[in-house]
Amino acid sequence: MTSDDATMPTFVATVLQSPEPLRLARFSGALTGWTVHEDDPTWARVRPADGAGLSVQYDPEYVAPVWPSEAGAQNMQLHLDFQVEDLPGAVERAVGLGVREAAYQPQDDVRVLLDLDGHPFCLFLPGA
Repeated sequence: MTSDDATMPTFVATVLQSPEPLRLARFSGALTGWTVHEDDPTWARVRPADGAGLSVQYDPEYVAPVWPSEAGAQNMQLHLDFQVEDLPGAVERAVGLGVREAAYQPQDDVRVLLDLDGHPFCLFLPGA
């Protein structure tokens, strides 16, 4: 959808904080197959051929969130969802890229994983 209103924003990316943005961007590119644009050591973009993607910004004070949430802890602000057709295969592939499965898994058709910096993200089956 396009708009003739020049004040209407266009969503282009979700930005994640990281102590190592290029490392996290390269992982995200390997996970999704999207192109990694290494702008500089403090900023990287990961984009599909068209549509919104991810950006990763350097944050030397980044603290990984806990999952599930705990009172008084650094809790996640958001998480990313990725639909897959083969959940066990997609989890195995992601783990091979360096992520780990979260200890707590709330649903059988969804897997919560923690990326290289501890950001939670989900892989899920269609209809989940």
